[in-house]
Amino acid sequence: MYRVLILLFMTLHVPFHSHVARGDEPIAIGQQRELLTDDHLIQEADGIVFRLHQPEPEEVVLVTDRPWEGNTCAYYTIFQDGDKYRMYYRGSHWDEKAKKATHPEVVCYAESEDGIHWQKPELGICEFDGSTANNIIWDGVGTHNFTPFKDTNPKCKPEARYKALGRGRSLRPGDKSSKHGLFAFQSPDGLHWKLMQDTPVITKGAFDSQNLAFYDEVANTYRDYHRWFNGGVRDIMTCTSSDFLNWTDPIGLKYSEPRREHLYTNAIQRYPRAPHLLIGFPTRYLPDQGQRVEPILMTSRDGLHFKRWQKPVIPETALQDRQGNRSNYMTWGMVQLPGNQREYSLYATEAYYTGPDSRVRRFSYRVDGFVSAHAEARTGHFTTRTLTFEGKKLELNLVTAETGSILVEIQDHDGKPIPGFSTNDCQPLTGDSISQFVSWKENPSLQSLAGRTVKLKFTIRNGDLYSFRFVDQQ
Repeated sequence: MYRVLILLFMTLHVPFHSHVARGDEPIAIGQQRELLTDDHLIQEADGIVFRLHQPEPEEVVLVTDRPWEGNTCAYYTIFQDGDKYRMYYRGSHWDEKAKKATHPEVVCYAESEDGIHWQKPELGICEFDGSTANNIIWDGVGTHNFTPFKDTNPKCKPEARYKALGRGRSLRPGDKSSKHGLFAFQSPDGLHWKLMQDTPVITKGAFDSQNLAFYDEVANTYRDYHRWFNGGVRDIMTCTSSDFLNWTDPIGLKYSEPRREHLYTNAIQRYPRAPHLLIGFPTRYLPDQGQRVEPILMTSRDGLHFKRWQKPVIPETALQDRQGNRSNYMTWGMVQLPGNQREYSLYATEAYYTGPDSRVRRFSYRVDGFVSAHAEARTGHFTTRTLTFEGKKLELNLVTAETGSILVEIQDHDGKPIPGFSTNDCQPLTGDSISQFVSWKENPSLQSLAGRTVKLKFTIRNGDLYSFRFVDQQ
């Protein structure tokens, strides 16, 4: 099984780069889970490949086959809201022969109890073709890329529990000087929406994309990510706000790699299992290759500096109808399905422009399974920078072959094994587990090392390490 899984993964062996200054001060990680999507904690590695993984394609969950939907439905947002999953998207259709839209753009809504089977309720909110028996929730300004979220700000008013951004122009009569920008919306229930003001709240940028915002519980601020042109290249900007109406001046994202590439959407959010990390799946746009698109992975620790991985996470070969013009967007949202704590479900579009409708397909990732430290039969190892931790146990997310293993050594500040915690003292970790605890022969607890400056050395043979964290469990 392990070898079969390996064939599904994409290998990328490149040096990491990080914007974080290298200093002598230890990194305090406490009990936060650390993924291997950047080199923030890595001091040196030998015989290790940092491997980018692709999610597993699953079933089609939505077909846009209603008269108010069509073949250019786009900019999907999916999130869990209590026991319910919510989906928002643009309903639109393009007549390829006539080269024009067949109906005005509208905002559609679907919901699900399991993240797989979705219903389009007849809401009675907006009229289409003489009837309100549809799942349309908004048909005013901002329909092109209306992108909602549930506001988790503890100070949020009930009437604004759900918020959204959508592009448009000032609605004030006679205001000819206004620029296109992003309007702010609010809703008490996620279905009935109204504008928060009649002028855009963000005006610096280019907004023909899925521009998003959310309440960042780590930074205690609203955080926006939207598109702009960076020297003629489509790119991503960010800004923040304390009230969702007044925003800081947007600035372009910074990347650890020098390559220039068109990035259309961004799909950035806090990673639930490691909230200090932001994870995004921006859409790389390839105008010189038939305008095709492909999602990639990028991560950040501060919301501004991002590490981008070069290979696509969903290539155009991932099942059908992804090769065409804009036919392979990742949606915004990452959810866990009921009863399945081992995976995250993400969603991506297919068949844009090609038929009477388009589709959304679910993909599944192992939790923390975006990048792994991998070694084949030749044993490899990597060592962290100096750090401090809190807790009594070290938990790993790992997979090994039958002949593989992972060992952990705890070193002092100078890189010398701490007695009782050397590689030789470690009990080999094997198998497939998202939560396996490390043990040393004579030391069942790490409590004596908590708060002390240490390094971790991971030795891997025929295996993958996805993440680690210190915990209090005995």
